[in-house]
Amino acid sequence: METYKRWVRRNKDYVHSLESLANGLTWLLPERFSSSEIGPEAVTAVLGIITAVNEHIIETTPTRTHTSSASPSSFPYPLCISSLKDLETLIEVVAQHFYGDDKKWNFIAITEATKVLIRLALFQNTGYKMLLHGGETPNIERGEGDSSSQHRTGPLMKEGRALTALSRFGENARMVSEPNCLRRAQQQHESLEPRASVIERPTLSTILAEKGVYGGLFVMREVLFITRPLIYVLLIRKYGIRSWIPWLISLAMDIIGAGVLSQDTLLRVSRGDKRIPVSVAEKDELRRRKLLWVLYLMRDPFFSKYTRRRLESTEKLLEPVPIIGFLTAKIVELIIGAQTRYTYMSGS
Repeated sequence: METYKRWVRRNKDYVHSLESLANGLTWLLPERFSSSEIGPEAVTAVLGIITAVNEHIIETTPTRTHTSSASPSSFPYPLCISSLKDLETLIEVVAQHFYGDDKKWNFIAITEATKVLIRLALFQNTGYKMLLHGGETPNIERGEGDSSSQHRTGPLMKEGRALTALSRFGENARMVSEPNCLRRAQQQHESLEPRASVIERPTLSTILAEKGVYGGLFVMREVLFITRPLIYVLLIRKYGIRSWIPWLISLAMDIIGAGVLSQDTLLRVSRGDKRIPVSVAEKDELRRRKLLWVLYLMRDPFFSKYTRRRLESTEKLLEPVPIIGFLTAKIVELIIGAQTRYTYMSGS
């Protein structure tokens, strides 16, 4: 396994190219949106999991200055979430094939519940930081802690270097009994060397105490975003895919979550002139979540009543045009086929 890790880290560009090519070729597999779609989806899921594992190996590459990961926990939450997202379509297809359209929602609900539990655990484990790409991308502030080590000057830094060299000399002379003076020097080095700062993760109580009601609203927004897909699926199980109730409640949860703490509010929140910091990655995440609202156009019942009719009318309008009409028909066919899968349009 270590040999494979080293190969992936050395050839990451080559690995990315192979993965992109393989994932693109899966769309050319026969009978993709037919009743016998289990085989193609199994291939796609396996390739997706391999891609997720390779990304995890690349992202956890140890550096010279930091041999340990910056993540507060060694548990691979992003890898688990990515693997589940790769498996969920296969789970949906298998469940629909063996149990039918109605009972497949039980399996989809179990999958979404598993993702909710993992994301909530990740949300708590990271000190209630915003989840990026649903938890697939670690929300780590780049360069945090590096500046302090780079700007550290003065006698302490020089003495630390000298004592580090002295301790290395002592390790290389294992056959000779270690002198007491060297032992004392190492003890002095350990006392003078700045210890790695232990990052204390904020708890829910500290967030509420420091940020007040706005901290609570921030946590509520993230919980709404995490639990929305599960609530949407449970409502579909109860009312059916053709009902407007799941569609409207899911949309309302997204709108409420975005409105609770908009970007302007996050930047202007003050309590004694204290502000909730928003990184560039978190601003991009807020924009990405709003872009996901486009998927509501592709979800039933809105798709069946409005979007599909527009697509079919466009297809008929462009049908006489050479090449363009053919391409439009293929695109419409692909969109309609993909829309039948919940996992393609879930945005979770």
